[in-house]
Amino acid sequence: MPLETVFAGIKLRNPTVLASGILGTNAEILIRTAKEGGAGAVTMKSIGPCEKDGYANPTILEWEHGLINAVGLPSPGYKNTEEELKQLEKSGIPLIASVYAHSIEEYAEIAGFAEKFKPAMIELNMSCPHSKGEGMPFGLDEETAGQVVKAVKKVSGKTPVMPKLTPQALNIASIASACERAGADAICAINTLGPGMLINPEVRKPVLANKFGGISGPAIKPVALRCVYQIYEAVKLPILGMGGISNGRDAIEFIQAGATTVGVGSAVYYRGIGVFKEVCDEMVQWMKKNNAKSLEEIRGVAHGH
Repeated sequence: MPLETVFAGIKLRNPTVLASGILGTNAEILIRTAKEGGAGAVTMKSIGPCEKDGYANPTILEWEHGLINAVGLPSPGYKNTEEELKQLEKSGIPLIASVYAHSIEEYAEIAGFAEKFKPAMIELNMSCPHSKGEGMPFGLDEETAGQVVKAVKKVSGKTPVMPKLTPQALNIASIASACERAGADAICAINTLGPGMLINPEVRKPVLANKFGGISGPAIKPVALRCVYQIYEAVKLPILGMGGISNGRDAIEFIQAGATTVGVGSAVYYRGIGVFKEVCDEMVQWMKKNNAKSLEEIRGVAHGH
């Protein structure tokens, strides 16, 4: 099949991946997204060190170029996700377990817990501010990002580890390189762009309860593509590219920039749970029209070497 993909040693029927935080609130929805929606792999909502409610509503809003959200990383706490992880383990679907933390030690602790349930991969959400860095996200500093990866690799066993990088980094390629040196098995790029904000002129106040939020959807695609392109030139690791992918043509652009797999998030809001099958069909149509027999044939071709 033209869309079959191997990502960090994981065999996938297609390269589409459900992004973290979208439909990932419980095991049933994740399983349905893979089996009915057609996703090649699914990412659970990031689990954190303790129970957390997140921000007050409104937390997610549509605007003319995408979505803006300030959910606040709500989590039941990793110790309360055991039943969900057991259910997902039994389902046999390719699951990416996403974790966030406020210290390097917490990352290792939570990742070690998740590893016991044999996910296909562990994603490290590095956009979370850490307690010892004056609120600075882990993904902004090469040394800190590398330390997180190194600590998690010690407890992850044979499970591949994938840091999810933030576009806020001044040089995202150097962060990716640091993660590669620390032992990462793949790179995920990018997380939401921001922080941004919207104001309701009639109400005369910000539309989000938190005022500021992450931007996703079509508006961030050019930034995401640039990040994937730069990371591809800096590392030899496979890349999960995401940010504004709405259709098959978008996905092809990310493959040509160097991505091995493509994350779909906001497009689920616009096109429904079947967006994964639709994106795959559109990719195949493009490949037939442009005489491309496999994704490997076009991966990274935008670099011209």
